Amino acid sequence: MSALGVGVVALAAALVGCAPVEAVEIDVPAQVEGGFPAETQAQLDAALAEAMAATGASGAIVGVWAPWSGSWVAGVGTQSPGGGAAVDADMEFRAARVTRAMTCDVLYALVARDVVSLGDPVSRYVGGASGLEDVTLGQLCDSSSGIGASAPSLWNEWIRTPDRIWPPLELAAYGMGRERTTEPGDAFVDSDAGYLLLGVALENATATSLPELFEKYVTKPLALDSTWLPDSEPATPSGSRGDTSLQGNHSLPGEDGQLLCADPIDITELSASMGFADTGAVSTITDLGRYAQALATGALLGEGQTRFDSPRAAYPNAPTWYTYDGGAYTAGGLVGQHGTMPGYLTAAYADPDSGLTVAVVLNNSAAPSGLAANLAWELAAIASKAPAAAGQTAPAAGLPWTAEQQAETIRSAAVCPLPAQ
Repeated sequence: MSALGVGVVALAAALVGCAPVEAVEIDVPAQVEGGFPAETQAQLDAALAEAMAATGASGAIVGVWAPWSGSWVAGVGTQSPGGGAAVDADMEFRAARVTRAMTCDVLYALVARDVVSLGDPVSRYVGGASGLEDVTLGQLCDSSSGIGASAPSLWNEWIRTPDRIWPPLELAAYGMGRERTTEPGDAFVDSDAGYLLLGVALENATATSLPELFEKYVTKPLALDSTWLPDSEPATPSGSRGDTSLQGNHSLPGEDGQLLCADPIDITELSASMGFADTGAVSTITDLGRYAQALATGALLGEGQTRFDSPRAAYPNAPTWYTYDGGAYTAGGLVGQHGTMPGYLTAAYADPDSGLTVAVVLNNSAAPSGLAANLAWELAAIASKAPAAAGQTAPAAGLPWTAEQQAETIRSAAVCPLPAQ
């Protein structure tokens, strides 16, 4: 790096170190105390049970908050199909692609402090990123860079070698090596490689590790005491905090090609380096729900900043209510993220107006990652129709899908046998 480059990084590091970050409030309606009415709760229970069966998950942790009606936070099932310890609602787990939104939080925080710009080319901060001079940091966050995905090439290797420590640029190279199908800025193209590059760029721009940046700009301001980005050493989600992790499982196919749903491998301990800025974060369900609310309301944005004003279709010919921008999906007014990390399927969504929030994790990663979103949206549809508690008023707006539509999607994509109806 040139002397000028060293000076720029030093100045950026000084700006990051000096800028105070205050605690922030999340502007959502106050949550009434108590649980949901019995009928609503029965529907929520049934939806979760069916999704667990469809995905082969022996355990799940769920949080549903409808400020006008009630809430449900629970650990359900056991750590493994054979039984064992019961799942507790306070257990830590891997937040999967919710990490993407957090990485973008750091980007926007640094933009607000004039450390970087959304329009900066990634090649300014990442050595060896030749051919990416036309890709900006903002496009990496929006996943509109046109860079491909690495996970399809690496997933089986991650399952086989969970302890391996991966340099982020080595991971990103698999996605960067794919032929670009769109020009930068044109469309949403799901790219884990883009978030890995963004994480490296933010570290280099500030001379600060991404775990430290997460703490400074995301978890500390939001008082997310049980959320962090681990380092690369192999560990369970709880790490040195104790044996309080939700067990992460993965069902492999048997000789007949069918998944061994009743006998998954335990993949709780692994190196978070395989996820890094894309899927590496750890959280708990209450933290994840709070984070979804902060994301949806823009609680961490600086004055004058906007984040979801350039939405792109989540896939070709997607319904108009399903878009992507700023490291998050908007689905029928809900804002959030969903995805998978070996061992877990995770989703977290919130409505910035009504405060309706759903967070869920299933402890088997063999099913398609989209099923986590389908479950979250099914639970949201059920909770959105929950009657108002005394003195409260239920929101008038609904969701552009029904609970049954999401349930049918889960059934049709089930990877494990469902109980007879």
